[in-house]
Amino acid sequence: MSTKERLKRVFAQALDLEPGTRIEELRYRDIDKWDSLGHMALVAAIEDEFAVQFDTDQVIDMSAFKVAYDMLREMGLGD
Repeated sequence: MSTKERLKRVFAQALDLEPGTRIEELRYRDIDKWDSLGHMALVAAIEDEFAVQFDTDQVIDMSAFKVAYDMLREMGLGD
């Protein structure tokens, strides 16, 4: 499974997204479930899935699916 597909799966599970949600277009606070608590759960789920550790600035800057994916790519985990 590609990094992008794995990340989509993590987003879907961590934020309990409805089928058909356009995950790649999702931004922080676009949906009620991606609030501050949902954000921390999402960050933890991404860290667990990819065995990475985000620093505080990265956690704060993770404002969209694309941003999270780009961060993983910068860590050498992209497709």
